Amino acid sequence: MSINRRKFLHGLAGAGASLATLHAPWVSAQSGSPIRLGLLTVKTGPLASGGIDMERALVMYLKERNNMLAGRKVELSVADTGGVPATARSKTQELVEKDKVHALIGPLAAFEALAIDDYLRQQEMPTLSVAAAEDMTQRKPNPWFVRGTSTSAQSAHPMADYCVKVLKWKRAGVIADDIAYGHEMVAGFQRVFEDGGGKIVQKLFPPLTVPDYGTYLAQLKTNVDGYFLGFAGSNGFRFLRQLNEYGLKDKVRVVGGMTAIDESVLRNMGDEALGIITACWYSAELDNPDNRKFAPAFRKEFSYDPGFYAAATYTEAAVLETALSAIKGKIEDKKALMNALHHVKASTVRGPVSFDKYGNVVGSVYIRKVVRKEGRLVNSVIHTYPNVSQFWNYKPEEFLKNPVYSRNWPPATHLE
Repeated sequence: MSINRRKFLHGLAGAGASLATLHAPWVSAQSGSPIRLGLLTVKTGPLASGGIDMERALVMYLKERNNMLAGRKVELSVADTGGVPATARSKTQELVEKDKVHALIGPLAAFEALAIDDYLRQQEMPTLSVAAAEDMTQRKPNPWFVRGTSTSAQSAHPMADYCVKVLKWKRAGVIADDIAYGHEMVAGFQRVFEDGGGKIVQKLFPPLTVPDYGTYLAQLKTNVDGYFLGFAGSNGFRFLRQLNEYGLKDKVRVVGGMTAIDESVLRNMGDEALGIITACWYSAELDNPDNRKFAPAFRKEFSYDPGFYAAATYTEAAVLETALSAIKGKIEDKKALMNALHHVKASTVRGPVSFDKYGNVVGSVYIRKVVRKEGRLVNSVIHTYPNVSQFWNYKPEEFLKNPVYSRNWPPATHLE
């Protein structure tokens, strides 16, 4: 048993299964054949803090259901991609061709999803993605791919709206990881911010594995209302720590995208994080029936709050379970599974979710502020945008006529 692959064989009926389901004829026919589920995550490198949370939460979800989904045992195979596109592809092939998985959850990063897009199509592999690669549910929708988390820009759109309408920002800069996720996130922020009358006057893209942010901190402008941070993994923590060390915390105001100040790194931060506002589709502070159980249980098990990455796989598992229940556990029927996934309406830790015709989630996005609660830092919800789609308030047909969000689109016409 290797460090990057673990198997979990699951044996008891889920608490949510009805007597009718448990005694249906298909159960006995499938009783000797477990559902084989694959998880693509990241357990090494700068994205590892989030990737480890993905695995922990998914395992927790299965254990809470006595390790069954829709009346069938589950076998989980976990693969560490290392956050490398080529490795993501080889690990996907291994899960599909060696482990014969029926469905995948993951991967974590947008560039990983893009690297396996064509393979998923070729293999007709049902995939519930955590990765936010925009075009896989937009101009080039993958029919075997659904996303219960969000696109890169789905939370950045309302963050920009909040900056314009509530914070009254007029001039801003953006700084993000130089990867597809970072490009798409800040592009979405830029579009809504500038459509609301603001100006993006600076764009900076440090490499994902940059050892030090000093060069970029030296370029930050102080004649702006603030900066939008588009970081993933532990990079938001590293950037803010150095911002504080350079004495810029009180001179440069920042807001963040959905993973900039994630709970997975917030536990390692101090007062420098207080007051920072971010936008995400989840907060451990959410008060709904599912999260009232999940967040305390996760915190008890791991001694810190669940964040984006933990909630991602927990949400995807809830979506998968809802779809499997609709087709009576017959995961081998790929087309029936995908049809059920596209029509899911589920209660999850992030709140109620549904899906658009492209396979992307529609759900609430929360504006959050870092505060101290019971001795720990938390992302407290201060505003809710309900029923946010990947297209924001734009008409989908008009939205899709434009290029995919990138470093170069929308054009930056106000740079100084």
